Amino acid sequence: MAVSRSYAVAASAQWRDTEDGRRLPAGEVHAWEPGRNQTVCGVPLSRSRLTRFPHIEWPDTFPESGGAADRVQRHCRRCASVAGRRDSDIRPRWQRTNPRP
Repeated sequence: MAVSRSYAVAASAQWRDTEDGRRLPAGEVHAWEPGRNQTVCGVPLSRSRLTRFPHIEWPDTFPESGGAADRVQRHCRRCASVAGRRDSDIRPRWQRTNPRP
């Protein structure tokens, strides 16, 4: 039985929205499970100095969501693969260009 998990966000920077004053993520974002001291990809939050955003969910960091994606520059590839979402800037490492007949 598959367990549906909800991931929050940890980011390398933050900014405040001028309209409502909320803290929002900026820079590189990682998926994070609240209650744990590391991101989904295994980066320790304290040593990497990532800021936690428990009030923002992982899907809100993508541009088409219209959520908190205004200043997000990059999504972690490993976190995106675990959280079940891949963005256009996250490409596979290789692509077969000339397959054999």
